[in-house]
Amino acid sequence: MPVQFRFDNSYARLPERLYARLDPTPVFAPRLVRVNSGLAESLGLDPGELASPEGIEILSGNRIPEGATPIALAYAGHQFGNFVPQLGDGRAVLLGEIVGRDGTRRDIQLKGSGETPYSRDGDGRAALGPVLREYIVSEAMAALGVPTTRALAAVTTGESVRRETMLPGAILTRVAASHIRIGTFQFVAAQGSTEVLRLFADYVIARLYPQAETAQQPYRALLDAVVARQADLIACWMLIGFIHGVMNTDNTSIAGQTIDYGPCAFLDQYDPAIVFSSIDHLAAMPMATSRTLGSGTLRGLQRRCCHCWQKTRIKLWQLRRSRSSRSRHASSRRISGAYNAKSVSSPTAKRMSQLPRIC
Repeated sequence: MPVQFRFDNSYARLPERLYARLDPTPVFAPRLVRVNSGLAESLGLDPGELASPEGIEILSGNRIPEGATPIALAYAGHQFGNFVPQLGDGRAVLLGEIVGRDGTRRDIQLKGSGETPYSRDGDGRAALGPVLREYIVSEAMAALGVPTTRALAAVTTGESVRRETMLPGAILTRVAASHIRIGTFQFVAAQGSTEVLRLFADYVIARLYPQAETAQQPYRALLDAVVARQADLIACWMLIGFIHGVMNTDNTSIAGQTIDYGPCAFLDQYDPAIVFSSIDHLAAMPMATSRTLGSGTLRGLQRRCCHCWQKTRIKLWQLRRSRSSRSRHASSRRISGAYNAKSVSSPTAKRMSQLPRIC
């Protein structure tokens, strides 16, 4: 029986400036390392099918499962204080989204699946060590009750990757509530289209924060909800002595999950000045700065949400003024039906009606 993922890919129905369509790069001789049976079952997937030869072909990127729409996501980021207007998934491809048995929508992503338009000088691949590290640490975080991405499977590729030395290659199948980052909002805003920014914010509200839809100021409510989740997440990190290591805006999930386990670590003993990132030469992200770094990344989102809300307020003011003028001149001008009372009372109503179908 073929592996059944039952994809429903809402992100791939957003404007194509937000991602690049491409298939994973095939590998030479994939072999299964591990399937996370419990997670697979919760997603409505059969662990046995995933461990089958066809399943391994899918987990390695050699075969595209039915219903998948592989894309690499674009995003920007503040990296150690410097804004980079375009980053993106340089070595990952989002196969699609599935709705698990609990009714929750989740992304299925292959990490280490080859070069993308966002790879820059990278090879798009991952070494076995970091893949196993992310598998183990993310599942440990889940077991500890910390919001996190999950590891569905790991496979070796039968190929080597060049780092400091030649290392065995591998691919991680990552599961997340979403791979949208604060840097994604920064990327969208940098495109200069308020219309696309509003559409994207409405998508995030509908998918991850539906309670914000009915708020008087939905984009402010979105910001408040993201801030609350991120604060809870960092508090969880501090309770267990976890250091992320690279809390840039491109490594901060809008969904409030721990994502991108690179130079992370758990403290054996308390040291507020300790740094684990080999590229943090100025010690900009020691353990003690987790709270302030979280606040800094959230300010990037705040600027984008406030911009979006302010533009909506201006548009509504212009609309009300126009409607008032048309009423005064009804005898000589025909009133346009482009807007109705519902669109005035609910700033997101029109945008929500245009969103892709999602749960």
